[in-house]
Amino acid sequence: MSLEITFLGTGSAFPSPSRGASALVLRREGQCWLFDCGEGTQTQLMRSHLRAARITKIFITHLHGDHFFGLPGLLCTLSLQSSPDASRAPVDIYGPLGLRSFLWRSLELSHSELLFPIAVHELVPTRDQCPAEEFRDFSGLDRGEGLPRGPPGRVVHLDPGEDCYLLVEEEQLVVRAFRLFHRVPSFGFVLEEKPRPGKLDVQKLKDLG
Repeated sequence: MSLEITFLGTGSAFPSPSRGASALVLRREGQCWLFDCGEGTQTQLMRSHLRAARITKIFITHLHGDHFFGLPGLLCTLSLQSSPDASRAPVDIYGPLGLRSFLWRSLELSHSELLFPIAVHELVPTRDQCPAEEFRDFSGLDRGEGLPRGPPGRVVHLDPGEDCYLLVEEEQLVVRAFRLFHRVPSFGFVLEEKPRPGKLDVQKLKDLG
């Protein structure tokens, strides 16, 4: 399996003229997976050799602005470059609880309508992922306002036996999230390639001694 990583931004807290806010792209088999989407990510994509239209999955580590404030703008730009296609698979977006509400409100308030589907999969954090005074319970966000609100998607809980969150399972790889400690609940992501056993012609081996 061929993997290529491109760093689009490595700046912390705020972008600078020479360093974008946090974002990197993993390219595999013609698809691009985006990890974090700080301000200016779409501009950095234009400067790179990558095609933003190939982004099929987006992973957000935590809800600090320098890691996800670029997301609504990127989605809107991708929409401007798209044609309506009811058969198109959704862009899957993974991130902490509260991300669906943020995207829905951002797009709703700016009167933005995406021409492609998205699905937001929210990871439910545990209270020990940040200082107690910083923890916010977003599980009741937007309730009682006339559901459904925002794009579809799953709510993913921690698997206590594995101590991780199972996000993606494909023929070749598995993607899991694990908990990190930060000022707000934060997640790391692990891409694990599945074993690929070789194929042996046992009879031929026996014939050859």
